[in-house]
Amino acid sequence: MASQATPRYTVPGLTVENASTLIELLQLRLHALNDLHLTLKHVHWNVVGPHFIAVHEMLDPQVDRVRDMADDVAERLAALGGVAHGTPGALVEERTWKDYSVERADAIAHLGALDVVYTGLVEDVRAGVEKAGEIDPATEDLLIEQLRDLEQFQWFVRAHLETAGGTLSTADATSEKDAAKQASKS
Repeated sequence: MASQATPRYTVPGLTVENASTLIELLQLRLHALNDLHLTLKHVHWNVVGPHFIAVHEMLDPQVDRVRDMADDVAERLAALGGVAHGTPGALVEERTWKDYSVERADAIAHLGALDVVYTGLVEDVRAGVEKAGEIDPATEDLLIEQLRDLEQFQWFVRAHLETAGGTLSTADATSEKDAAKQASKS
């Protein structure tokens, strides 16, 4: 991760050491949200097939909310005394995941892959909530609010992947491409 010097100051009630921990946590969240925003737009532009318009239009509000989340995270990071690294180079260099792997595909295939993306993101945010909760309720609250929205977005995606029996068509998927294939078979 980019050099994260301990901030010279932070919000009242936190030590600069605790702020530094939160800044590192939030920087990775910022990268994840910026990456998600771009991934959602990629899907929006490259989705095809009979469910095109439903998925195309479902994604725009998600994109808008994810951009707002990124702004909130960056501003919290700055309030803690950190520097929000929001450049594409920093994102690519510092992220801990691979780039979205599905190109032009039918709507169900993209939704299968997005389910995998959302699962990874939700798991990471939950871990961030736990870590932030040990240090700072304000940062924890920010992440909890975002977690609720991300879980709702995943629910929207999963509604397209759920069978009448209540199982996900992508339940056994181990990657985005695998999930895309499994979803398309349903």
